[in-house]
Amino acid sequence: MKASIGGYTRAETVSHALSLLAEANGAGRLLAGGQSLIAALNLGTTSGDMLIDIAGIGALRGARIDGNRLIIGALTRHADIASDPLIAEHAPLLAKAAPLVAHDAIRNRGTIGGSLAYADPAAEYPACAIALDATIILEGPNGTRQVAAQDFFLGLFETARADDEILAAIAVPMAADGERHVIREAARRSGDYALAGLAVVRRDGRHRIGAFALGDRPLLCEGAMAALDGGDIDGAVAALATDVDPTSDTQASAAYRRHLAGVLLRRIAIDLGVG
Repeated sequence: MKASIGGYTRAETVSHALSLLAEANGAGRLLAGGQSLIAALNLGTTSGDMLIDIAGIGALRGARIDGNRLIIGALTRHADIASDPLIAEHAPLLAKAAPLVAHDAIRNRGTIGGSLAYADPAAEYPACAIALDATIILEGPNGTRQVAAQDFFLGLFETARADDEILAAIAVPMAADGERHVIREAARRSGDYALAGLAVVRRDGRHRIGAFALGDRPLLCEGAMAALDGGDIDGAVAALATDVDPTSDTQASAAYRRHLAGVLLRRIAIDLGVG
């Protein structure tokens, strides 16, 4: 099937992109790496939209330190997430997640902002953002707006980003000494979407667990977190089964996904030396 679009234009700056979005009257679609959007266009799930190419906006690319936070621009590609020394030092969970994203060709084009904005519940970065207690930075006609990651993802492919806003960056608290970051997923083959996955951060003796492919959005697993904080691995696995809300599909049943989540959590507990 051929993609059907209403036009194409290239934005030179963030303000230029925002003005183009306003002119599109709700029909503007932001094009960055294009790894999700172009596939949707080719499948005919969206058509007649004005594509606004933001890939050339250098201000939206790269990582920098701002006070006690690491700011990662939305156009930073997966391959750069995996290799950037600042990210490896201050947000190692993202560096560990990047090699799990699809295949080399996609990692060389796809961006962290695109993954967060698309909000696929089986994607790694949204769950990592929740585990890291990150903040999503949005730019709109009224200025900058910041949304906690756990409040940003609203449902299947649905976020708190308004149609006239651009996801500009993600802000992550810088890792402290002794902090541990672990991500594990189960997939049928390397590069496939995960059947179940968990991203875990242990900070100051407390755990934050972000689950992916286990609901209609990335989930913060508070019951499992509380049990893991107390060193109760069996209790954490039992609580996790309630924290998540998987569905059955052609890849796996809901019961099997819950089982996989429990297996992953036990392996993560070993990685962290819990229990």
